[in-house]
Amino acid sequence: MNTLRRRWLQAAMVAALAGASAVAHAQDGVTKSSLVLGQSLALTGPGSALAGPFHTGAKLYFDKVNAAGGVNGRQVELVTLDDHGNAATAAANTKKLLQQGVLALFGYYGSPQVAASYPLVKDTDVLLFAPAAGADELRGANYANVYSLRPGYSEEAAAITKHAETLGARKLAILYGGDGESLAALDAAERTMTGLGANLVSKQMLASGAVAGTVDKTLAANPESVLVINDASAAAGAVRDLREKGFRGPIYGFSNTGEKLLAEQLGPTGAGVVVVRVVPKSDSAKIAVVRELTADAQAAKAGAPNVYMLEGYLAAKAFVEAARRMPRDAGRAKLRKAVESLDDVNLGGFRVHFADARVASKMVELSLIDSQGRVRE
Repeated sequence: MNTLRRRWLQAAMVAALAGASAVAHAQDGVTKSSLVLGQSLALTGPGSALAGPFHTGAKLYFDKVNAAGGVNGRQVELVTLDDHGNAATAAANTKKLLQQGVLALFGYYGSPQVAASYPLVKDTDVLLFAPAAGADELRGANYANVYSLRPGYSEEAAAITKHAETLGARKLAILYGGDGESLAALDAAERTMTGLGANLVSKQMLASGAVAGTVDKTLAANPESVLVINDASAAAGAVRDLREKGFRGPIYGFSNTGEKLLAEQLGPTGAGVVVVRVVPKSDSAKIAVVRELTADAQAAKAGAPNVYMLEGYLAAKAFVEAARRMPRDAGRAKLRKAVESLDDVNLGGFRVHFADARVASKMVELSLIDSQGRVRE
């Protein structure tokens, strides 16, 4: 073989290997100029009132990072598909996103949606990062590729139980919805609250059109506190009926009940209702990341921030912090290593810790709706 032909073949082999590497990186959601993330959540339909602001918050932060040059010179591309709050659609969307090629899945909304989608990534190196989903099982060993920003419903249930105990309210009733997210929260509530000493005197499903009768059955058990597990609209109906029928004890809601949304629907009727949040108060000017989000939302005319927008913003901020720690030859395995290097990192007043853990924050705080229908700490 002559020297010229040998050199041509060597050059062709190098080019082929380089091309194969580029294709592999593109399939993994990494190119010279971009990091591609895939997201499925409810932009319309059930859950969209919370998932929509979450998506907005994440986009606000990614857009700001991209405008400043991206992550180590790469733009963060968030490909979002609408699952309408349906778990089967979320799984179908996940299949499409994986076929397209993504570095990671990001910011899914809803425990049923995450559970339905997870089998598609279970035996791969694809992470499902920062889902807004509270089911305890997602934090267990069977979901090793799920890295959560927020704690599970057990931590929320424990905070409510301790608060009720300080008020001397040990007899608990639970009103719950029949959707998958509410049932996941119910499971955590029953296990955790009774384990901490609460006396569960009534457990009733809130069926559509039968709220009044369900509330009557609940009050007949003489509870001292009531936990309402449902979205803001259904929860508001139950709270109104409880108050109209004379219940004056504390009423609680998990984070998926919708702190600000519930307050807006109830107004002064919501006085004394306590709702869990897993991020800082979204209008607290004392917290740097809240000030940052507020400025970005105002500049983008995205509306007033709420805790769901803030959670999305924090999820994007945590991802970017991890992505900046990846080497230039970024990829899925290197992303996992970078995420796990986030050891007590301060994101502007909200700390994340993924070292030796797949749940970054244990923050659980309670917000009170006051007599003016406003949310207070």
